[in-house]
Amino acid sequence: MEKMKVGDLMVPVDSFPKISVNAGFYDALQALENAHNEYVSGESGERILLVENENGKIIGKLSPMDLLRGLETNYTRADSEKVLTSYGYANIWKSFQEDYNLWETPFRDLCRKATQVHLKSFLKGPSEGQTVGMHDPLAKCFHRFVMNRHDALFVVEGDQIVGLLKFSDVYKEVLKTMKECGI
Repeated sequence: MEKMKVGDLMVPVDSFPKISVNAGFYDALQALENAHNEYVSGESGERILLVENENGKIIGKLSPMDLLRGLETNYTRADSEKVLTSYGYANIWKSFQEDYNLWETPFRDLCRKATQVHLKSFLKGPSEGQTVGMHDPLAKCFHRFVMNRHDALFVVEGDQIVGLLKFSDVYKEVLKTMKECGI
């Protein structure tokens, strides 16, 4: 495995379904559901939904967690990832929730408000710890998967996202190697 590079296991962006960053919340919900259903039925090999800008450039991916974040629009007021990782989740959740009035609006009201929400208002691109280069060793990816708990890493060449390295694919290779070693 030491000789394997990210490019050996990555899936190119052309293999994934895509959605525009300008799509509305409910279009995104439907597209995510369609991607999942096509994956489960075997019509598609991928269920991750990539997000592209007006020029067709991949700028991120959409997950069910992103949709949940998009429902509660007050998350856009805070850089929650930075705050939570800096100070520790358990220590600040209560004050964070109170300061930003998170989840105080009834859930059904949030769903009704979502008709006016678009992906571009809440979708975040890849963080620094979520990108790797095509020629990077898998050891770098192991560290990023373990420390950041991402399900996939964006593979970049220059400023372009060219593919995804899915944890599930890396894990298959890890299992294969461990079995070969007699573990």
